[in-house]
Amino acid sequence: MSKVRLADIAQKLGVSTVTVHNAISGKKGVSEEMRRKIQETADEMGYQLPSAKPEFAGESYTIGVLIVENYLAQYETFYWKMYQELAILANDRNCFTLVEVLKKHDEKKTMKMPACVEQNQIDGLIILGEIDKDYIEKLKQRLKVPVIFLDFYDEKMAPDAVITDNFYGTYLLTEYMFEQGVDELAYVGSIYSTSSIMDRYCGFLKSLMLHGKTLPQEWLIPDRDADGQMGFELPKVLPKGFVCNCDLAAYMLMDRLYERGLRVPEDVSVVGFDNYLYPGLADRKITTYEVNTRVMCKVALEKVLKQIKNPKSRHGLDIVSGHMVIKQSVKMK
Repeated sequence: MSKVRLADIAQKLGVSTVTVHNAISGKKGVSEEMRRKIQETADEMGYQLPSAKPEFAGESYTIGVLIVENYLAQYETFYWKMYQELAILANDRNCFTLVEVLKKHDEKKTMKMPACVEQNQIDGLIILGEIDKDYIEKLKQRLKVPVIFLDFYDEKMAPDAVITDNFYGTYLLTEYMFEQGVDELAYVGSIYSTSSIMDRYCGFLKSLMLHGKTLPQEWLIPDRDADGQMGFELPKVLPKGFVCNCDLAAYMLMDRLYERGLRVPEDVSVVGFDNYLYPGLADRKITTYEVNTRVMCKVALEKVLKQIKNPKSRHGLDIVSGHMVIKQSVKMK
């Protein structure tokens, strides 16, 4: 019989993995009724608490996790999924996670620090996604613990980071379009919104340049506003294909194409990035680049634990490779 995981218990009860983790580990934020229900289900399924490995015996750290509000506002997002994986990995290492949501008002105006930082509740901090650079500067001045940036890198502001291979992943996707004869391409993504979108755009441009192609201005299509709210319109003259900075943008693009009476991939080809759509959206078989979020979280956790135990340990950038997932959104030769 396979080992029962926290995710198995969560799926059976219809709750999040984090709720199950908090209930079983005795943490706050779970009602007594739900805690009892979760524990009973865990016992029925034969769940066993993981024992700490000998090399970590006696070591237990609290890792803060900071996520910007707009990354969580509308859906069970990519970053929430990443946090759940991080929480499970931390639990396996005899550590606890303390998640805080950074409000937009606090990030841009008040510069209010997370409570876990102000109250010195954490041994290390992992920041998910990109946040305002002025806020990073103030946060680093206040922090007395190691900080790791997950899915964001900046040589000066955020040098100790873990990212996916945004550049090469999008380069591969664009090359795949050319291989299938799709040689008129647009890019969908607000390139100044995040470093990830910019890196993906640069990978796209490299492929275009190698094929002697240029990008008309109307085929560089922003997909979100300054607050991260997604939305865009199609250009009047359409290319043969669209390279989108994420699968959600690709999904929304396909809606716009269907409204014009166009078919994917018969009339227009589309690729995305992440291999992730929030629960409830139909699977549209989008060819994409799958981000290895579990390995990214594992590397980030190892980095922060290493620095907690040895503050003089080497800092730097780690790039985690993903892989292409070929589905049915690109017209084949």
